[in-house]
This record gives sequence, structure tokens and C-alpha cells, in this order.
Amino acid sequence: MFGKPVTAGRTTAAAEGDVVVLLIGMRINHFWAVHHWVPLFLAMPRMLLELRRDPGRGLLGHVLLTASPRTYYVVQYWESKEKLYAYASSPDMFHHRAWAIVNRKEKAGKVRQHVGLWHETYVVPEGGYESIYADMPAFGLAAAHGQLPLERRGRRAKDRFAHRSTSASGDTSGAASGSVGATTAAAAGATASEDA
Repeated sequence: MFGKPVTAGRTTAAAEGDVVVLLIGMRINHFWAVHHWVPLFLAMPRMLLELRRDPGRGLLGHVLLTASPRTYYVVQYWESKEKLYAYASSPDMFHHRAWAIVNRKEKAGKVRQHVGLWHETYVVPEGGYESIYADMPAFGLAAAHGQLPLERRGRRAKDRFAHRSTSASGDTSGAASGSVGATTAAAAGATASEDA
């Protein structure tokens, strides 16, 4: 009745090649400063809706999370870092306008440390990630790239890390390619982006 259908058994994400993962969020430093944090809190759903309406911008999927009563963030999966940068800097998109407002307020001394903003970007090369889902609906990278039976990539993490897509390895066996779990991105030696 509610939610996505569960895929029985063990699966892995069907991602191929490099995987681009953006973690972006906010921390409410002062709950009483509602007029400072509510506009920022509401900005993210607006950006996600804007991206959902225009799939060509490159957002493949996202997961909304909370780390505490103060910290809210989104794990986003992108087609490429170029598409992520293009969205972030596009003057006709909401992110560019919202970030310009934050910068103006900061320069005018109106920010006052009521809200913290952050992001981390990882470009994880194929072979630097793996994932497993047991009796789960499509989630995380699998929701962004699709799911495969675990056997297509290997039952052990070591095997999934070793897998290469046909485009990366020249293999013509028809096997599907590498996968990722968001939690492995940082551990995979990924590179952090410059400020958007």
C-alpha cells in the first residue's frame, strides 16, 4: 500500500563507469532564528522539484536524510560532475539565485552564524565502489541506476569492487558493470569538489 515494492533477495546497483555523489545539507545552529533557517530548509525541495521536472540537467536520484534534530541533508547521484557544475552555476536555475542571496547576506553581515551550510562532492571511479541490497526496494544508487541480481557482479564485496563495465574493460561478455553505495564514496579515495 505504501512505499516502493520490495525486490526479493540480494541485489546490487547497475551503475557503470564513474559515479558522482553530492552530499549537501544544512545545520540549524540557533533554533530560535526561524527566519534565517526556514527559507534555506525550504530551498532544497524547490531545487529537487526543479531538477525532477528537467531530467536532462543530470540528477539521477536522491535520498533525503537527517543526522540529528539540527542537521538535514540530501545524498544526490549525478550523471557527471559537468552536469552538476552546470546546474549549480546556471543563472536560470534556483540554486544560482539562492546562493547569490546567501552570499549577499554574508557580505552585508546578516548571516550571524544561525545556519550552517555544507556540501561534499565525490567522483568515484569504477572499481572504487560496490553495493548490496537485501530485500530492499530500489534505494540510493540502485534507485538512480537500476538494480541487478547480486550474482551479476559477485556475491562478495571483493568481487563487486573488481568488476568492470564492458566499456571500461573491453570485455564483450555482456556482463553489467560496477555499482556504489553512498557510504563507500568517501572511503573510495574520491575527490572533493571546489565550492559551488
